[in-house]
Amino acid sequence: MNLAMLKPGEQGTISAIGAIGPLRRRLMDMGVLVGEEIQVLKVAPLGDPIEVKVKSYHLSLRKKEAQGIAIEVRS
Repeated sequence: MNLAMLKPGEQGTISAIGAIGPLRRRLMDMGVLVGEEIQVLKVAPLGDPIEVKVKSYHLSLRKKEAQGIAIEVRS
């Protein structure tokens, strides 16, 4: 499952980051790291962008960026 598939309020643990190059570095600099808990806060009406909370930061990601982040969902 990837981050873009979650609904607002759902959360999980990052299991892999599929992005490469500068995008991967930018995500990692923002705290999007394997093993971190991540929660979807809001999704824009057309599905882009997606607001997430990782650590104590609120980040806004494009849907395409979120699709490259694999997560394990908690029940």
